[in-house]
Amino acid sequence: MTRAISRTKHCATMQDVRREVDALDDVLVPLLVERVGYMTQAARIKQGVEQVRDEARIEAIVARVRERAQAEGGDANVIEAIYRSLMEACIAYEHREFARLREPATAGSAA
Repeated sequence: MTRAISRTKHCATMQDVRREVDALDDVLVPLLVERVGYMTQAARIKQGVEQVRDEARIEAIVARVRERAQAEGGDANVIEAIYRSLMEACIAYEHREFARLREPATAGSAA
């Protein structure tokens, strides 16, 4: 199996670097959108707002992605920082979704 770090192409210019980063972003953004979509599913399934933040799950994800980063030849500290930020944003989104999904329907509102 080829490690991700070995797929990094040699770049001669910043234009080359930016082109490669943009291409990766084109792959990452749809995956992140899909991941965040699961936060709506979680908000729908969870019974109480206190369940939105799950410290044990956060630490399990961190351990998993650190291990995966190392296996792929990456810097586990960088990946952990990215994931902690991602999870905080997802938790905030899930809180909003939890509240939205439980808002009483406004009587007589126009569609």
